[in-house]
Amino acid sequence: MRRDTETIRILLADDQALVRGALAALLQLEPDIDVVAEVGRGDEVIEAARRHGVDVCLLDIEMPGGDGIEIAARLAAELPDVRSLIVTTFGRPGYVRRALEAGASGFVVKDTPAGELADAVRTVHAGRRIVDPSLAADSIVGGANPLSDREREILRATLAGDPVAAIARTVHLSQGTVRNYLSNAIAKTGATNRVGAARTAEANGWL
Repeated sequence: MRRDTETIRILLADDQALVRGALAALLQLEPDIDVVAEVGRGDEVIEAARRHGVDVCLLDIEMPGGDGIEIAARLAAELPDVRSLIVTTFGRPGYVRRALEAGASGFVVKDTPAGELADAVRTVHAGRRIVDPSLAADSIVGGANPLSDREREILRATLAGDPVAAIARTVHLSQGTVRNYLSNAIAKTGATNRVGAARTAEANGWL
């Protein structure tokens, strides 16, 4: 079947069906945009993008089967001609940096007006980047993520409520080593304890 090269083919990935439906309805009103696939899990994106010949994937961050930032990285590696645009409720500056570093072409929040969202799709499809202006400014002011991969891993376990002994078993380190990582993370986040460090890191999108 001949493909209309003037139409931007879109995949929507969001675990909330109502959100997917609303975004699809809005974008389908645009004459040059066609929503050709919708998925509710991160691990369904790659296969669906291949099957439907997608140009741009709109990705939520928090989804089962892989978050949007992880999927943006996989798209960049496996389907480099497919652009990804993060569309999320979670407008945290740290997420912006992580998303762009992973290979996403843009980052906007879900309350972006429909016309601006459509323009964002066109922008990333054209090979340019776009980031919500307020988030871009906050990302620059906030600086880079100060946490190491191991510190992030341990703080995520802390958020889940795991005690140090359980965290140590999960990450295959001694309890003393885990406490050292936590101490470093507390210092880097300016918190007073490990729970505070985990919450600060989460609020900044560093996890």
